[in-house]
Amino acid sequence: MVFKIDWLYFTEKDIEIEKQQLIDEGKDINEVEQEFEILKKIIKNKEPIKFQDKISSLFKKVQNLPLRKDYNYSEPVHLDEIRKEWGDKFYKPRIKLSGKDIIEKIYGGWFGRCAGCLLGKIFEGLSREKIRSFLKEVGQFPLKYYVSSNNRDLKIFENYNVRQDLCINRINNMVEDDDLNYTVLALTLLEKYGYNFTQFDFAKNFLEKLPILKAFTAERVVYRNLVNLINPEKAAFYLNPYREWIGAQIRTDFYGYITPGNVEKGIELAYKDDSVTHIKNGVYGAIFITSMISIAFFETDVLKIFEYGLNYIPQRSRLAQEVKEIIEYRKKGLSYEKVLEIIHQKWDEKNPHHWCHAISNTQIVSIGLLWGNGDFGESICKAVEIGFDTDCNGATVGSIMGVILGRKNIPDRWIEPLNDTLETGVSGYSKVKISELAERTYNIFKKERRTNG
Repeated sequence: MVFKIDWLYFTEKDIEIEKQQLIDEGKDINEVEQEFEILKKIIKNKEPIKFQDKISSLFKKVQNLPLRKDYNYSEPVHLDEIRKEWGDKFYKPRIKLSGKDIIEKIYGGWFGRCAGCLLGKIFEGLSREKIRSFLKEVGQFPLKYYVSSNNRDLKIFENYNVRQDLCINRINNMVEDDDLNYTVLALTLLEKYGYNFTQFDFAKNFLEKLPILKAFTAERVVYRNLVNLINPEKAAFYLNPYREWIGAQIRTDFYGYITPGNVEKGIELAYKDDSVTHIKNGVYGAIFITSMISIAFFETDVLKIFEYGLNYIPQRSRLAQEVKEIIEYRKKGLSYEKVLEIIHQKWDEKNPHHWCHAISNTQIVSIGLLWGNGDFGESICKAVEIGFDTDCNGATVGSIMGVILGRKNIPDRWIEPLNDTLETGVSGYSKVKISELAERTYNIFKKERRTNG
């Protein structure tokens, strides 16, 4: 019997994802395209675990392919090169916030992130059509609140493969999710190493605190790479088809929480974390979210936060182009439903590379925020109802809106069911008070401010 664990070995699907990723990055695959197709045919209907050496050899071979001559994007990897591609409108706070104001917004970020994640978690893996059809059948369309259930709906939940145990009337705290595992992991990292942590510190903390099967896609590949002694500075590049997926983006909120208004510092911290597992647009998405959270402490105009945040990612990147497109749709007054159709024409939910990519999901986060009318519930519901990576997008939108509004301005109906309790898969944090996490986050910020002024 062969010992098999999903995600620890590559499959036919991963070969296709690597090929799509190379095309996205502008690599010239003409010389190797036939090798991809031959390998997929060899593996089809066979045990892919027996062909890992062949797959790894191909993935290594294509790492240094040249760019196509018609590729018009500029997408640097290293932070000093990324900085050179920034825009010229850097953010400087126009007001001062008291410690009380800052901790209120940190509370908002933590609770908002939990609420948005919980809202989207129940729909994870469902297409937009199935989400809408399900909500209509249980009488909860359009989405306005957490999904609830009753015994009459049992068959409907089974038909759509929706978990009743995630319904709001069947839980009494925020359940475990990798979106929150990583936020807690960042807290433990900063408490132990401070703002001067290195990529090696991040890697050690990652391996110490989180079991490998709690990580997915790029994180699980990199976990395996680190265990096999691949240097953390190179781990994201090695045999990693998911290098531009959403993982870094869902790990980054904490760095915005501890750098209110100090966008450059937040980006510096986020990059040290995110670049261990992702490159290019996978990292840019994380930088974008970090910068918006840092700015959201001082601004309430979502569009202004977006426009400032965009200046901190390479201006000639695919991500910048796609976010600017969403902003233009908003300025032109396109309806939410129209933008939804545009997104679903651009990206294929049945394609895992589209479903979990940083760019597609950043566009969805943008829609939730820009069409949410400054309302917490409306923003997270609109982000989740679109589909794709629903729990991740709900969490990110909830986090940003939570910082903008502060905890006191998030309606209690979204927060009270959590009972101030979070379950995690992080070692030593099986259950923890959300308020305690927020307090500890503020203490990290306060210590750094006291040390460095």
